[in-house]
Amino acid sequence: MSTSSVISQLMQVEAAPQTKLKTKVQNAQTAVASYQSVNANLKAVKSAADAMTQLSTWRATKATSSSSSVTATTTTGLVNTAGRVTFDVKSVASAQSTTIKLATNTVSVQDGKTVKTPVDTGASVTVSMGKYDENGNFTPANPPKSVTLDLTDGSSPDKIAGKLNSAGLDVRAYVVNTSDTEGVLQFTGTKTGEDYGFQVTGLENLGIDANGNTGASPATTYSKSASLQVGSGDTAYTIKSDTNTFTGLIPGVTINVTKEETGVTVNATNDVAGIANKMQAVVDSINAALGEIKNQTAYDPATRKASPLTGDFMVREMTQTVLGKISTGLTYDNPAYNKNLPEDATTNPKTKTFGSLSQFGISLSRDGQLSFDANAFTSAYNANPSTIQEAAIGFAQNFKALADKQSTSVTAVITGRKNEIDSINDQISNWDTRLATRREALQRQYAAMETALGNMKNQSTWLAGQISSLG
Repeated sequence: MSTSSVISQLMQVEAAPQTKLKTKVQNAQTAVASYQSVNANLKAVKSAADAMTQLSTWRATKATSSSSSVTATTTTGLVNTAGRVTFDVKSVASAQSTTIKLATNTVSVQDGKTVKTPVDTGASVTVSMGKYDENGNFTPANPPKSVTLDLTDGSSPDKIAGKLNSAGLDVRAYVVNTSDTEGVLQFTGTKTGEDYGFQVTGLENLGIDANGNTGASPATTYSKSASLQVGSGDTAYTIKSDTNTFTGLIPGVTINVTKEETGVTVNATNDVAGIANKMQAVVDSINAALGEIKNQTAYDPATRKASPLTGDFMVREMTQTVLGKISTGLTYDNPAYNKNLPEDATTNPKTKTFGSLSQFGISLSRDGQLSFDANAFTSAYNANPSTIQEAAIGFAQNFKALADKQSTSVTAVITGRKNEIDSINDQISNWDTRLATRREALQRQYAAMETALGNMKNQSTWLAGQISSLG
């Protein structure tokens, strides 16, 4: 047997305490992972329950429109209000467009090739921002915002468009070529709404009309704001928007229009389905937490196999606590309780007893799981909104507090286990140093033994030779 093999076997014996420590770390890490999994589910319960307690959940609305060309959407917030409004779409928002047909190039043939030469308009072009009234009269913006284009290096339509596009105004220009020699210079506002108009001067009488004659001036389609007329007769009023989007007709509702039409109705109602979905999320999160606790504490008597947290009473007790809160009915803190007045079971109760959770659709099955009937919840809410809202918020607050308490306990255990792992890892590191020193000592010891055995063998060989020579 080689000395290296002997040393390896001896080191296995020496390392037995460290091996036990490593096994202990692995078991602790497995337990920590299980605690963390349970804790994640508890935090999910807390999050879902918290969402159920928010006023924005109960004030959420759902909007519908009677027209396919008018969309109505709602935002999440505390200002949402149910309501109904009917209006006529008098106009939709559009940007200004100004066009003029101009000579763009002269065409010649040189050395058999067609050559295009840009045509200068000779214009001095100024573009000013402002707005037009209903009669087409222009009022410059205040403060003024205008640019006179620098056309010293050429005033062709392409040059005019290029100079304007780099001028920093809310106007863009481009040339649409209609032939090799002519094109339409088009100016377009980048924003919709009557406040984003503009005036182009300097191109008057330089254009080409439909008959091909010169002397035409720019033609303008003015920018418009979208406008809605609400109501009729003496009570009618008009609201405008520079875009096709309107807010404020019903709090929390955004309306977008796409064409002119009459008699559009937008209706905003309480989003009971959305509330029911959030209650379903609470129930689902509780079931997920109960399922994870069951998995992590399970024991199979047939195989005698335990789960990582089978022996943890704290975790196993969580299931009984949760189920107890369901089976005993709902009691919750009275939101109207006045701590400055004497507590009175009739006039100023500190808590309220709601009773069975089945009143708003929650029940407990035989397998220890919760079920939720959204239809039952909706019916109960529609019949008595304020009572069901208060009770459902109380239910969610109870489970939010419970999940937070249980999560805090599990977090403390995780912290303790991690500290234990760190301590054991320090011991393992110390054993690394101790075992390395021990291996070096064994190597020196067996190296010395091999040297001594070698010397003894040499002496034996010499003695045998001497004895043989005597014979």
